[in-house]
Amino acid sequence: QVQLVESGGGLVQPGGSLRLSCAASGRIFNRMGWYRQAPGKQRELVATITSGGSTNYADSVKGRFTISRDNAKNTVYLQMNSLKPEDTAVYYCNIYDSGLGNYWGQGTQVAVSS
Repeated sequence: QVQLVESGGGLVQPGGSLRLSCAASGRIFNRMGWYRQAPGKQRELVATITSGGSTNYADSVKGRFTISRDNAKNTVYLQMNSLKPEDTAVYYCNIYDSGLGNYWGQGTQVAVSS
């Protein structure tokens, strides 16, 4: 089994920053990333990163969010800057590997409000 432990969520004012972390047990996975789900909306891709460092971002977060990973620690990070109220959501860590499929973290709440 794969276990993903998320941390770093919280309440922040618009324009503020948060850094999310997700530590994964087991092997190094091909792709790690972050998804988010706001109330009444579908879960959507935020950012992904491959084991080789290739990144992909949703248009809504480009220029504000940065995804990174530390393969030695098997941890993926999401640095979120210039946060907006529309960023409010539960953020889920995700890993995908062709041999294992998808695994999800427990989710961490990010609330952006004045």
